[in-house]
Amino acid sequence: MQKSAVLIKETIRVFTSELRNGLLPLDWKIAVISVVSTLLLLLDHYHFNKLAWSIYLVRFIAYLFIPLLIIIFIFREHPREYGFSLGDWKRGAAYTVIASALMTPVIYTLARGDANTRAYYASAVIGLPWTMFLNLIGWEFFFRGWILFGYARKFGHEALWLQAVPFALAHVGKPELETLSTIFGGFAFGWIAWRTKSFLYPFLIHWYISTLIILIAAGVIG
Repeated sequence: MQKSAVLIKETIRVFTSELRNGLLPLDWKIAVISVVSTLLLLLDHYHFNKLAWSIYLVRFIAYLFIPLLIIIFIFREHPREYGFSLGDWKRGAAYTVIASALMTPVIYTLARGDANTRAYYASAVIGLPWTMFLNLIGWEFFFRGWILFGYARKFGHEALWLQAVPFALAHVGKPELETLSTIFGGFAFGWIAWRTKSFLYPFLIHWYISTLIILIAAGVIG
């Protein structure tokens, strides 16, 4: 026990010394983004998911307003630096139309052919499209705005993969085929946000895809 206490004390001393002397140059904004993002996702898993219809409003507040408040009042930056703007709207509009058109047959095939997908999404038809709007606008800003552009300042293009990883892990519990695809889908959404300098266009695509899959799964379409 005494040896363990000495080891812990020495570890803390070395760690604090490295921080104080600049030998462990941590970026405090990256730390805030990482810690807050992780805590919000964990709270969603343990608490938000247990809510009824209020889950959409809670996610809207948690994933949109909390990052915005931190950006404005703690980071002292403008939200547009994190993709909260129209960005390159012409490019964004083109990407939205093309991606939606390409994904329509994929979503139709998945929703019609996979029993797990139909069972998972059929009951979500109530309240569309506004439930998905509230559910996804904060979600997209969280990953394709707050995390993507926050990480990009330090890690450059690698932020495209870095934001895709927690995005994929946040889908655990959803239908397997969908979850397995999200590492690639998350990267694609991030690339669109990166190219347009806005989270808006990945949001519009995601909103369309989610609404369509629910409508097909519920038998409203097809």
